[in-house]
Formats: sequence, structure tokens, C-alpha cells
Amino acid sequence: MASGVIHTGYGIKINLTREDLNHPGHKGLLEEITQPVGQRPRNLLQCVTDYEGGQCQCALDGKSPWMFVRRQRNNGRATWVAAHLPLTHAATPQESDKHKAMKERIARTAARHGLDVQTEARSEDGRVITDVLVTGAGARVGWEAQYSPITANTVRRRSAKARERNIAPLWVTADGTSALIDRAPWTRVDDVPWKRIVSPLALLIRGGVRHLQIWKCTPSSERPCPETGSACRKWHSGWFLPALCLPQERATPLDELVVTSADGEHLPMRSRSLHDARRASYLWALDRDVRRWREITGETNDPPESGTADDEPVTYTEQELDSSCRYGEEGPHTSSSRPHRDLNSATGLHTFDHAPDHTLLQPSRPIALHLTPRERLAVAADLKCPPWEVGPCMLCATPIHRYGPRSPKACPACRFSSRTQ
Repeated sequence: MASGVIHTGYGIKINLTREDLNHPGHKGLLEEITQPVGQRPRNLLQCVTDYEGGQCQCALDGKSPWMFVRRQRNNGRATWVAAHLPLTHAATPQESDKHKAMKERIARTAARHGLDVQTEARSEDGRVITDVLVTGAGARVGWEAQYSPITANTVRRRSAKARERNIAPLWVTADGTSALIDRAPWTRVDDVPWKRIVSPLALLIRGGVRHLQIWKCTPSSERPCPETGSACRKWHSGWFLPALCLPQERATPLDELVVTSADGEHLPMRSRSLHDARRASYLWALDRDVRRWREITGETNDPPESGTADDEPVTYTEQELDSSCRYGEEGPHTSSSRPHRDLNSATGLHTFDHAPDHTLLQPSRPIALHLTPRERLAVAADLKCPPWEVGPCMLCATPIHRYGPRSPKACPACRFSSRTQ
């Protein structure tokens, strides 16, 4: 991979190891040279060796002296490098079989449930092709089965084109390091052979589908405080994987999401980071959870802002430009291992001093008190009431004298919090 490239339009030599590209006077130069090849002249960037009349090995091999710029991870750092065109990833037979199997499964499931299905659905101008377009009463969902590597910019660009056609993009992958994760609505399944994908056996979603959790941070809370680690007596909310919900939620099968996403029962969510408004996590969630979340936080599902704030920052080594052609010298290209993007940690965590009114009136699920007989006797002795009258606070689940005559439904701390709102 080369560290320099020629901009044929300006006739300048660009050094990709320097933050100003060795041309501080050219504003927007980086955005210009990193845009997709389909959106700029193919001959915009040229191999330095070929431009200077040297022996460009790529051109000698009957390929192109034209180049493009992309990110590459070296020694754990992201850098800009220039590579010859065309440099595309040819899907391996295994990747191709899995891709076809996933499309077949999605289409078969949708058709079985009476939904309108189109495979390889083309846009009116024929320039955009969706793997499987599923149309239901709630939405038009464009499923993209992605088993080969893809760039973040490609995911963003294709997702934006889908939204322009009133299609909700939904990318499915089996790779927890895939660049599509959190660049568009997505979901992840287990990496299994193609025969397992097309089989009638359930294929569970492991990432990309989450549930809303709202709780009061008290000493008896089963969750630690996400801010201080100890009870802060405030309210927290966030999106959690099913296995990390309290009580635990069941995992969503892929076939179920095919139907519920088209019917509108599951909706795509974009949850912004509180520390950087341009950073966001994408997820699928139940309609009732999404509506509740928006009421609590006031967030909307506005289209994503332009930019690549969620990409790893590029490191500039500030070296002298090496103008030699590196094509073919290093054999097959390998980058440093990609970071795992599908994380188990909660996303979209918010903290509130008081419980939202609708949370008090409409708890998301009944609160149960789980005590052993011995624990119930000990609590009853402390509360000076019969063991059968011990119950949970309706807000924070703290054991209280709940079922006696004129007994309150909430603990003193929650009643005080409600009065001070």
C-alpha cells in the first residue's frame, strides 16, 4: 500500500501520512479524495511511480494505474493508504453460499407470513439493488445479507439511498467486527454453515435487538449505578441485550424479526451518545419501548448527520513521501485485526432526578419480589408485620409492609421523590 498519490486534477503529489496532506491550502482535499469511486472520475488519483514515468507494477500486469484512498489498520492504528483500482473483495464460495442462503431464508419466511417479497429488488433507475425487499402493513424493509467485508462509507451510502426510496435498511451479518455495525440499522446472527441457515431450525439474533430498561438506583437495585457504581437514588434508563435485562427477556429469532419489522412491531432506533451528539448506536426495539423512550428523553429518529465521527481516528505519522510503487511486493494484503464492534454494554444510558410521570402510571412489567422463606421471615421481623403482608415497592422493588390495612404501595424514599417533583 502506498503512502502517496497524485491528484490528476490539480497535478499535485499528496502525502497521506501528513494531516494537511502536504497541501494546507487545499481545503476539503481529504473529503474529495476519499469519496466513493462511483461519485468522482475514475482517473482522479494516479500511482506516483506511473505519473513520474517509472515502472508501475500494477499497470505492467495489465491492470490500472488509477488509485483510491481508504483506511487501513497497521499495528493497531488507523491510517490512510492508497491502493490500485480495481481492488475489490471477491466473495469466497463459502461467503457466497451463506449470502444466498440468508436471502432465501428471509424471502421464504416473509412469503410464508403473507408479506410482499421481492428479491434483488431494483430501484426505478436500476442503480440500487436490495437483496430482499419485504413490505408489510408497517414498513418496507430492505434486508441486506452481508457476509463479505464492506466499508463504513458504503453502508452509509446504500442506507441513505434506501431511505430516499422510503425503505428501512436492515443489514444482517455474522461478524461482530463488521464495519456495518452501528453505521445503519443492523442485526447479527451466529456464523453457521449455509445449510444451517436454510434449515427450519431457529436462528437467534445475537446483536442489534435491544430492550428498554428503566430502574431506580437504590441499595437494593440489582444493577450497579452506571455513573457512580453505588446507589445514587436517581432514575436510569438504557437499552440492554435480552440476556442482560431484569427480568431476562427472550432472544428474538431472525424469522420473527422478518415479520415484526415489516408489521411495525419492531422499529429501528438511533440512540445518540450523551458525550458526542454525532456518535450514535443503531438498534431494533419493540414499538412500545421506542415510544416510551422518546417520551422520556425527547429524542427523535432524525436522519443521521453527515460525517464519520463514529470511525476510528486516523493516525498521521508525518513521514516523507515514498513515491515507489508497492503493488505486488507484499503479497496478499492483510490489515491489523479489526476491533469488535458488537458490544454487550448498555447503550443510550440516561439519568433522571425524578421518575417520569408515565413511568409511575404505566410500569413496563409487573415488579415481583423474590425472597426465600427465611429471607421473608427476617424482613417481616424488621418491618414488624406478618410475613404474608411483605411485598415490593411498586417503583423500586424494595421489600415493604405492602398488603396490610392502609399500607402504602411505595417505599418512603420513592414517596418522597414523587412529592418533590
